[in-house]
Amino acid sequence: MTSGAILMRIAEDGRVVEWTGRAEALFGRARTETEGRTLHELLAAVPGLGSALAAVSVRPVVTGAGLTWEVHDDGDTGQRDHAVLRTVFAHSPVALYVLGPDLRVLRTPDEMPLPPGDDANTPDLAVVLGLDDPATDRVVARRVLETGEPALHRLVQATPGGATRSAELAVSYVRVEGPDGEVLGLIASALDVTGRERALHRLRVLHAVRRRVGSRLEVSSVCQELVDAVVPAFAGVVVVEVIDDVIRGEEPPLAPVSREVPLRRTAFRGPQSAHAVGDVRTLPQGTPFSRALYDLRPRLVPVTGDSPWLSADPARQHAITTSEGHSLIVAPLAVRGQALGLVSFYRHRDEPPFEEDDVGLAADVSAHAALCVDNARRFTRERTIAATVKRRLLPQRPSVPTTLDVAPMHIPGPGGGGAWFDVIELAGGRTLLVLGDVEGRGVATATTMGQLRTVIHALAALDLEPDELMARLSDTAARLAEERTRLPAGDPLNRDPLTAGCLIALYDAVDHTCTVVRAGLSGPYLVLPDGQGAEVPVPGGPLLAGDRAPFPATVLPLTAGSVLAVCNEPLPGCMDQVHALLREGAAGPLDELADAVAYALRDRDDTEKLMLLARARGLPAGQVLTVPLAEGLSEVPAARSAAREQLARWGIGEDEAFTTELIVSELVANAVRYGAPPYQLRLILDERLTCEVRDAGSSLPHLRHARQMDEGGRGLFIVAGVADSWGIRYHPDGKTVWARQNTGVARGGLPTGDGPP
Repeated sequence: MTSGAILMRIAEDGRVVEWTGRAEALFGRARTETEGRTLHELLAAVPGLGSALAAVSVRPVVTGAGLTWEVHDDGDTGQRDHAVLRTVFAHSPVALYVLGPDLRVLRTPDEMPLPPGDDANTPDLAVVLGLDDPATDRVVARRVLETGEPALHRLVQATPGGATRSAELAVSYVRVEGPDGEVLGLIASALDVTGRERALHRLRVLHAVRRRVGSRLEVSSVCQELVDAVVPAFAGVVVVEVIDDVIRGEEPPLAPVSREVPLRRTAFRGPQSAHAVGDVRTLPQGTPFSRALYDLRPRLVPVTGDSPWLSADPARQHAITTSEGHSLIVAPLAVRGQALGLVSFYRHRDEPPFEEDDVGLAADVSAHAALCVDNARRFTRERTIAATVKRRLLPQRPSVPTTLDVAPMHIPGPGGGGAWFDVIELAGGRTLLVLGDVEGRGVATATTMGQLRTVIHALAALDLEPDELMARLSDTAARLAEERTRLPAGDPLNRDPLTAGCLIALYDAVDHTCTVVRAGLSGPYLVLPDGQGAEVPVPGGPLLAGDRAPFPATVLPLTAGSVLAVCNEPLPGCMDQVHALLREGAAGPLDELADAVAYALRDRDDTEKLMLLARARGLPAGQVLTVPLAEGLSEVPAARSAAREQLARWGIGEDEAFTTELIVSELVANAVRYGAPPYQLRLILDERLTCEVRDAGSSLPHLRHARQMDEGGRGLFIVAGVADSWGIRYHPDGKTVWARQNTGVARGGLPTGDGPP
């Protein structure tokens, strides 16, 4: 029996004369601590030395210096170590190899026969494992041998002899050193982690799909995100086809899907496509694609030259053959039993064919994509409904009076929006311009916009001043916002505050002025007839439904030919360009100017933009009669006479003139009886004839139903009966009672002179 390695040498007097590296490793004591000391001292000072000496062998050695004793590891210990190593090599789940200093394999698991290498008896590990890149592995092994730094869990590709598909191995190298530190070789381990790595790869693909797919709410964008996420990580070629109705937001059909249902190719990635993206066609029957839409089950299909279903679609067959596709997974896009479309995953050329485990991944990927497609479909449907609702709520063809030219410029934003405008004709040659914007998008925003529009029209009929109209509109918006807070907690509107802005401009074509009030929106831009333009400094009030601060009104002159432009939002970065366009095009047709502004904003469609352009035309002096009145009922005949003369100049027919004289008589008599001086009569002729009587009184005129024997009290009752409309307008120094009636004067026949001398 061979003795083991030398631990120490002891002189005849019991002193330790040599303490080897093996002893240092076993007992943790350096040579400087042990050599020169007696064995008796060391037994007391070194823990475990006494028990270790019970399993050693001692051999006398005669040298020139005398007799010494060599202490060796016991042979039984070596046999035990050998048995342990043999068991580890034979039964370890990790294949272990012993490599010599020249990297040749000295020991294999279970001492299996070695394949031939450069040396038939001792090949290197790269040959034993069948590594695909042996040169790189040898460089790593030599570096470990030289530096002693282990190389652990390196993933390498290997193709053992006879295998048709490469495997992934986790290879580690650790340097082996002798008792005295000499380098003896390497211990190498190799673990087949193919299954684990493929499973991890599938998880990474699924994670990438969940992270990247669904960031945009548009069906074709979702499909493109899908192909970008899985090519080439999972497949070399991917085709996504979606039922055409789904792209338009319609409800998807239940499976099985009829053969007449068309699908649109929405995304593709690969070397060659059978059909262009955007192509719409039905699926050929008797193919994996039609079957997947029939039962909504993914299927793995090997692709060979004699696959019977290929001939059903020659274009697809040509693309597959040209791309060298050899393996296919067809997975349906489906939610709640409803079919949305198909995803076709192909592997081609040198890519390994799909396995059964890949079918599960394809199903998971398609399930996530289907949810994203369905979300985009729902958003498309809601956006379509919101756009339809808004289109119906906006003025289709606004009634523009003769005193103004109006042109809107509208750029819809993604998902719609809540911007709107109104042009409301009022009595007395006045026109109300309204531009508003409700924050948000969707049906709820469009509905809120419609509610605010309705309120504005109702308030405009009361002939309120712009600041008071804005204040009442804000109060109504506050009530609408309060109603949202009373909705159920699960309703999205419960957590969505109502935020809206508005600008109101009241244009008076007789006085050639414009009164502007704004709530949150940016101020107007004014271009004068000479082409000079500037922003109008209009103080802003709070947003609608905000605090109860007042809305200051600004009165600015608006001569004929001036152009006023208002917008729902500022345009940073391009305001100078827009202002230049407004100045250059103010004298031309407003529709062309609106188009020019839209062209300038073509790259800024991230939000909805609405601009309203209005050019003042005014009323010529010949279409207005103003008559100051003295106190007393004696002024009634004088007012009638002045009205009669002016109506004759305007060419008003006898019947209409008689009605106008009656209205003048009653309104002047009421003002003199119940109002306060000064008094004024004004007749305004545009598309209709308006009679206004102004006084300084603040009393509220109202209709009375006089009894049969009453001598008075029928004035407004008569006016309401003969006029087409009538009303009362209050202002800081009194009130104006007006009445309007249609006349037989054509629009083109209105007088343009300066009136009576």
